[in-house]
Amino acid sequence: MAAAEKTATLYRMVMPDHVCPYGRKSLWLLKRKGYSVDDRHLTTRAETDAFKAEHGVKTTPQTFIDGERIGGHDDLRRFFGQTVPEPGAASYVPVIAVFAVAALIAAVVVWWREGWVAASFPPTFIALSMCLLAMLKLQDVEKFSTMFLNYDLLAQRWPGYGYVYPFAELGAGVLMLAGVLTWLSAPVALVIGGIGAVSVFKAVYIDKRQLKCACVGGSTNVPLGFVSLTENLMMVAMAVWMLAMAMHAV
Repeated sequence: MAAAEKTATLYRMVMPDHVCPYGRKSLWLLKRKGYSVDDRHLTTRAETDAFKAEHGVKTTPQTFIDGERIGGHDDLRRFFGQTVPEPGAASYVPVIAVFAVAALIAAVVVWWREGWVAASFPPTFIALSMCLLAMLKLQDVEKFSTMFLNYDLLAQRWPGYGYVYPFAELGAGVLMLAGVLTWLSAPVALVIGGIGAVSVFKAVYIDKRQLKCACVGGSTNVPLGFVSLTENLMMVAMAVWMLAMAMHAV
């Protein structure tokens, strides 16, 4: 006996000047799950407002399955057992994305330069990570500097440091990646990484404060903690390694 066809009714805004992106995603999700969709368009603001008033909802799209209202796009995802991030919830995804991309690029660069992923991978990875993290901070220096003030010891004494930091991190990362001006890049990385490590350690492990990390910019919800400490310690390790190599070359 053939299984009954799964059907759903979707109400979404489709107007000449606006097609709701969440409506598109809901339609796509329903079709992926094997539903035959009665796709009903709300083509004017007045029609949309009337629909919301009739069903007592504040937003569209709205999905109905077996005559029961499931709700908007997030509700539909929950209905299918998918994870929906809560607004303001802590997440390490931004940092993981940065480090993963930096690792991939570093592997390609080292392989292209040396024919295999050699011992130069760690410093290349750290330098690239510094550049990517600085780029995220530079998207909105004002927000970064404000969040940075919550825990950085030097920024708390001199707020201007929050504006300087992203440029210092980027400059040190680029010079380290190029392998030039070690006398400048290594001390800069050592100073900002050292101050950062001490600041994070004090805020998290001594003062026991629950804060957001400014490491990937001021608009994310990455918790201040081990990852933030690791970022700073990587900079310190990179600086020490480059200074040691420079001294050995002499």
